[in-house]
Amino acid sequence: MPPFLLDFLRRRIWTLTAGIALACAALLLLGRDAVWALLLLVLGAAVIERFVAPQEALGDQPERRTDDPLSILPPLTQLLFEQLPMPVMLLDEGERVLFVNQWMRGLLGPGMERKHVSAVLRNPDVLMAIDDAMQGRQANVPFTLPVPIERHFQAYAARIHVAPTVTALLLHDLTAIRRSEQMREDFIANVSHELRTPLAAVSGFIDTLRGHAKDDEAAREQFLNIMGVEAARMRRLIDDLLSLTRIEMNEHVPPEGRIQLDSVVREVAAALMPLARADHVTIEIAGGADQPPVLGERDELIQLFQNLIHNAIKYSRDDGHVWITSGQTADGQVFVTVRDDGEGIPSSAVPRLTERFYRVDVKRSREKGGTGLGLAIVKHIVNRHGGKLQIESRQGEGSSFTVLMPPAPPENSQNEEPVAAVTEML
Repeated sequence: MPPFLLDFLRRRIWTLTAGIALACAALLLLGRDAVWALLLLVLGAAVIERFVAPQEALGDQPERRTDDPLSILPPLTQLLFEQLPMPVMLLDEGERVLFVNQWMRGLLGPGMERKHVSAVLRNPDVLMAIDDAMQGRQANVPFTLPVPIERHFQAYAARIHVAPTVTALLLHDLTAIRRSEQMREDFIANVSHELRTPLAAVSGFIDTLRGHAKDDEAAREQFLNIMGVEAARMRRLIDDLLSLTRIEMNEHVPPEGRIQLDSVVREVAAALMPLARADHVTIEIAGGADQPPVLGERDELIQLFQNLIHNAIKYSRDDGHVWITSGQTADGQVFVTVRDDGEGIPSSAVPRLTERFYRVDVKRSREKGGTGLGLAIVKHIVNRHGGKLQIESRQGEGSSFTVLMPPAPPENSQNEEPVAAVTEML
């Protein structure tokens, strides 16, 4: 008898026997207990249907292609890996990519299948961990992806002994933890420096008011006014620091809302109009017709344009102008430009404008109520929204700040994740 026929009988003899036995028992019981007989008949039919018929059907089908990257994964396993809320990659013996889930594609981009892992993930520490896993040693290493937004991960690599053997790479996102640590360090360093001056001033005035100026009504009024200004400055500084901390914590999380930038800009400009009139500054708004929406968070975008427009008002000339233009570039990017006619910024200072606490003119910035954090907040909001910030300035001619953001994809074109029916997998 041919070997394949022996194997066929060996795999099916017990299921056939069980089904026939149950059917015979049902016939014997048919006259005695109809309920038990029917149950046994159904059970026998189920055994034959479950274990025999599917095997016969599968036996008529060709074997899975060995060159198919997903041939080693049954549909249910693919679905579980796809929905696992962390980046996952499977590699074959030659360190070529067999499978990546949606989180890994979102991190490294599409089209990784069949490529060598070194072509899609160029971090030497991670590649060394994969080599260790290939030798049967579990490995985990920290690493950083610097672009487009700096993100920190712990990479875990392990050998999985299936047929064929594969190597699994899992990435655990540590970005929020690392940023929390860095912000705590920056807070201690920067805030202690920025608060020292106003606290010293307030303490000095308090000592003076307790001493020889306690009966001097004019001095007391002057000192109290200065103390009020310094206290307001400290309050603004703390508010900006808390806002920056909150934005940095979520900078790596892309927003999901669909926002019309033109409507946000006009809302912010209307809110700042009384301030502009008080400084004798005219705000002009142009463009925005047929502008596509962007993916964004409305509160953060309002804060972004509040900072830019408020800065333009503060640093415009007396009886000056602020021009706000919005539209779409030739390559489809949505843009908003805020331009003033102020004194301008030295070219050497432009690259540093978005640094924390950097000021071109410290004295003037403090007189205007600035904290040195406004453009840092703008930069991090723009980064979170996948955009760019362009700054142009010439001394004596004013400054121009342009925010560029990609348009939101059409609502009906969002790719749905493949979900297979469970009944088809079992």
